[in-house]
Parts: sequence; structure tokens; C-alpha cells
Amino acid sequence: MAWVLSALVASVCALASVRRLAWAVAPTMLDARLLASELRKQSPPVRSRFCAALADRDLPWESPLFATFFLSKTSREAGVNELLLDFDWRADRWSRVPRVCASIATSAGFLFASITLVGAVGGENANVEDPLAALTPALDSLAIGIAGTSACVAVHVRARLARKERLAGVDSLADCLRGLGDVEAGR
Repeated sequence: MAWVLSALVASVCALASVRRLAWAVAPTMLDARLLASELRKQSPPVRSRFCAALADRDLPWESPLFATFFLSKTSREAGVNELLLDFDWRADRWSRVPRVCASIATSAGFLFASITLVGAVGGENANVEDPLAALTPALDSLAIGIAGTSACVAVHVRARLARKERLAGVDSLADCLRGLGDVEAGR
């Protein structure tokens, strides 16, 4: 019966890790790399309308970023840098959770396996004819804990890669907006 508890802990750990992955894959509402590529393709009047439309939307991170397009160069730099710091926070939310959950899942697997073995060997219901009969439920608990750890580690690796991709996209968008703002201001 300890395998059920081990499965519960492993499942909760995996779900928490998947939540981290969701935040790493989509820290903002829109894909910054696609926005940057589309902005670079447009003519200056279309760019201005595009930025104004996104600045007027109710997007938590993107709207203030596109609103900086209409500020003076000094204010635009300060605003973009502040929003880049905010993006770093968004991309790093729960960044340690998969590693901690991997540790918890493994520890829970070992704990429930140990409880199963101690209960089978030293308890009142000890099986004297076949002392190895307790080994199967103990190994079940341990295997489930290790499976939970594997899921958390896989999520951690994927979230780390997704974070790097998103940061590169945001850097590209910020550079694009800085450059476009300079072009617009020079007209």
C-alpha cells in the first residue's frame, strides 16, 4: 500500500514540474521572436500602427514594452531595461521546483520502500516463510519514486532550453524596438 503514497508524491512532484515548464515555454502572451520578425518586415507607418495597437491592448508584459516605442530615447532605454528585468523574473519563476521535486520524489520512494521493508520484517505480520515477499512492494515504491524523479529531471532540462529560447527572442524584440524607435525619431 506504500506504493500508492509513493505514486501520490511522484504525481504531485511531476505536476509541479510541468507547471514550471508551462511558465518557461510561455512566460508572456505573445511570441517575442515572431513579433520582432514581423516588425522588421513592415514599413514605418505600419510599424507605428502595429506598436500603437499592441500598446493599447491589455497584455501584461507586451503592452508596456510597445508603449516604450513612443517615448524619448532615454525613457525608451530605461523602460525597455525595466521590462527586460521583469521578463527575467517571469522566465525564472519556479526555476528550482523541478530539481527540488526530483529530490522529494526520490526521497519519498526510498522512505516508503524502507517503511515497507521494516513493516514486513519486524512487524507482527512478518512473513517468516518467505521474507523476500516484502521486497516486491518495497521495490514498487522505490521504482515509482525514481520514475517521478525522471519526469522532473526531463521537465527541468526542457524548461531550461525553453527559457534560453525565450530570452533570445525577447532580446531580439528589444533590439528591434530600440532600433525602430531610433529610426522613427530620426524621421
